[in-house]
Amino acid sequence: MEIAADGARGQQLKRVIAGGEVEALRAMLDAEPALARARVVGPGRERRTLLHVATDWPGHFPRVAETIALLMERGADADAPMEGGNAPERPLHGAASSNDVAAIDALLDGGAAMESPGAIFTNGTAMSDAVIFAQWAAARRLLARGAKTTFTEAAGLGQMDRLRARWAEDPAPGVEMLTAALWHACRGGQVEAARFLVERGANLNWVGWDGITPLDGAVQSGNRALMAWLLERGARHGRGGRS
Repeated sequence: MEIAADGARGQQLKRVIAGGEVEALRAMLDAEPALARARVVGPGRERRTLLHVATDWPGHFPRVAETIALLMERGADADAPMEGGNAPERPLHGAASSNDVAAIDALLDGGAAMESPGAIFTNGTAMSDAVIFAQWAAARRLLARGAKTTFTEAAGLGQMDRLRARWAEDPAPGVEMLTAALWHACRGGQVEAARFLVERGANLNWVGWDGITPLDGAVQSGNRALMAWLLERGARHGRGGRS
């Protein structure tokens, strides 16, 4: 079943889901059970499930856990990828990108697969979206629920055991990976991880997404100790940070 996002029915579904109108959604599903597995088709022909709608930006919709539980109870596929969009993200990716811990828990409690691919930019897991968009509450909840982390994701979360173990492997991470990890560590406010990476050759002034350098990331994190440490070593702002 396909429903036009800008049509009356699509708008009704969006309003009911975003408004936390669980009883109204239940009545719609009772009247038409197939609706739980419908696709909402956007203007660019992207096709989202109702679970994608429930976890769409900015997230944190009222009663989102109840909405998700109801949809999954009625047959919605928690691991269905978005079709025709920028990336084949699953609903869990959307919840991670929105820093929506309640939605993350509801999806995982309902059986969503933690390690499904589809993240924007990397085609990685939901953890990738959480770290790339600096959604640290989501990243920490995914980690607590058993998510795996890559080297760069581990840096953003300050997982020093993971960083040390990967560095000890042969071959060790190269400068490019060390630098990407530093960028994420600074955005996560991780002083120890940043020190570890710089000491092993990470580029202190690499300019990443949106013109942001590690120093800019540290500013965004609010960690003054990390900012001071970076400045002492000659770190600079990029065009995405302060002049």
